[in-house]
Amino acid sequence: MTDKYAVIGNPIGHTKSPMIHGSFAQATGQDIDYSAIEGSLERFTDDVHAFRKAGGRGMNVTAPFKLQAYALATERLERAELAGATNALKFEGDRILADNFDGVGLTNDIQSNLGFPFEGARMLVLGAGGAVRGALQPFLAQKPAVVVLANRTQAKAVDLAKQFAGHGRVQGCGYGDLAGERFDIVINGTSASLRAELPPLPAQALQGAKLAYELAYGKGLTPFLRLAQNAGVPKLADGVGMLVEQAAEAFLWWRGVRPDTRSLIDRMTIPLV
Repeated sequence: MTDKYAVIGNPIGHTKSPMIHGSFAQATGQDIDYSAIEGSLERFTDDVHAFRKAGGRGMNVTAPFKLQAYALATERLERAELAGATNALKFEGDRILADNFDGVGLTNDIQSNLGFPFEGARMLVLGAGGAVRGALQPFLAQKPAVVVLANRTQAKAVDLAKQFAGHGRVQGCGYGDLAGERFDIVINGTSASLRAELPPLPAQALQGAKLAYELAYGKGLTPFLRLAQNAGVPKLADGVGMLVEQAAEAFLWWRGVRPDTRSLIDRMTIPLV
């Protein structure tokens, strides 16, 4: 019997999830049907329950529903609890389980696919929103020397750092506090690139970095990546690997088998020009 899964978001026309999970199912011999649902901004809960009643086994959740999905869940795994949001649901009888694979997907991509270990590294993360919150626990579990959060509103970065202080060395600051600092890995977790804008990052904060990573994907050489290129950062990457890796974690959670990701990432990668 074919099991039903879906991604829900609004808008959803741009999603790559059906293609990704279809590729995973074909490669692993899993019998699933995976669709895209444009959720109603006013009736998200009704949309989820309708999918469950139609036999749905699980859902990926994308913007703007990650907080609503978190609230809807009857049980939340640790990553979802720490992030305060979820990007994946699993339905088991009356139970709605929630997890968040964004951070572990990003960690897997940077460490396993790109070959940049976090242990002992000095990491700079731009932004203090939901994407960054979801990534912090997986980052800190790899024992970097420090994770510095820089945000336009300094207090938000400082507060977020305090919330995760028990998981490792993490600091919050404003962009103006980065003068004279050097980092191994710099990650843009802001939404600036979606608007073709640049966070107010001093260029010298990129000097000496080994990797500049843009969470947005398919945007080519964004203003952030161009700044990194001009600063001499040798490796630039966007978030396509994160997208595939978080999907693989959800697939494993749902189906009990983890698909290979490397070939699919290679096929989906667009040259950064």
